[in-house]
Amino acid sequence: MSKPKIAVVIGSTRATRFADAPAEWIAKLAAKHSEWEVELVDLRDYPMPFFDEAASSLWAPSKNEAAQRWQKKIDEFDAFIFTASEYTHGPTAVLKNALDYAYTEWNKKPVGFVGYGGVGGARAIEQLRLHAIELQMVPVRTAVHIVWADYMAVKGGTKLSELEHVNQAAEDMLNQLSWYTRALKTARDADLATADVEAA
Repeated sequence: MSKPKIAVVIGSTRATRFADAPAEWIAKLAAKHSEWEVELVDLRDYPMPFFDEAASSLWAPSKNEAAQRWQKKIDEFDAFIFTASEYTHGPTAVLKNALDYAYTEWNKKPVGFVGYGGVGGARAIEQLRLHAIELQMVPVRTAVHIVWADYMAVKGGTKLSELEHVNQAAEDMLNQLSWYTRALKTARDADLATADVEAA
């Protein structure tokens, strides 16, 4: 079995976003788990318009070039971690839009979340879990919630790596993500092998 690849998706594109701090921090923690390769994926590099295709990519190929690049990129990975800021009790529009612009590329892959905001992005993450399930993903139980006090501490110069409770949640989430990554990749590889035999 080839080495799994995990994407840390930066779920905000605002010029003044906080997302880089948790994304880089969780990517470094994930990289300590030697069983997978880790890559930061920035939505700024995929400037997709608000969804305006004829149909979901499940039913019809996307015409937008950025969307096509996005789908190819997502297809490379075996697992995902999304940074999730919370706006008006929900995830960013740009992250939801990115989810909508792919379908089969998400299927049967696990996902974890690093949220931040007044309640640690909890409401945004709960909505993202529902979206993930509809995309046939497997959201892990534990998420990382960077609450307002943590956020202000980081803005004041504290490093996320210095916040013990945040790091403990991250390790729990990564351990769960690791298990599901191995299990689901094994199952997907077996499906591909079966399909190849049937096609022969």
